[in-house]
Amino acid sequence: MIVRTLKECAENGRKIFSETNTWDSTRLSLKDDGMGFSFHITNIYPNSETHIWYQNHLETVYCISGSGEVETLADGKIYKIEPGTVYILDKNDRHLLRGGPEGMQVACAFNPPLNGKEVHDENGVYPLEAEVVNA
Repeated sequence: MIVRTLKECAENGRKIFSETNTWDSTRLSLKDDGMGFSFHITNIYPNSETHIWYQNHLETVYCISGSGEVETLADGKIYKIEPGTVYILDKNDRHLLRGGPEGMQVACAFNPPLNGKEVHDENGVYPLEAEVVNA
């Protein structure tokens, strides 16, 4: 059994900050845990916008607190995100994620799992394999 806290993960290098200063993500479960997915708690900063395209990963996102919206770029549809909302990127959708005035906290699951150091590249993509975090 694996048991971790957000605090422990933040203190041992599992908390990653975006280079664009729009989010931070604490990676509670990673590839080296052998679960077949990774699980993160991510804070989307207030009034932020992040272009994302997970061409290498599928992601499920559940809003814990706060609010925001996600816009799918292929069709321009905008979906309101609030506590209790889940959105599932099952087609590697290019999208814009926006934090509302108070930002939002979300829980995210990735398949394939992340290694831990991933941040979005210039296209909003996480690489398929990134440097492993020594936890």
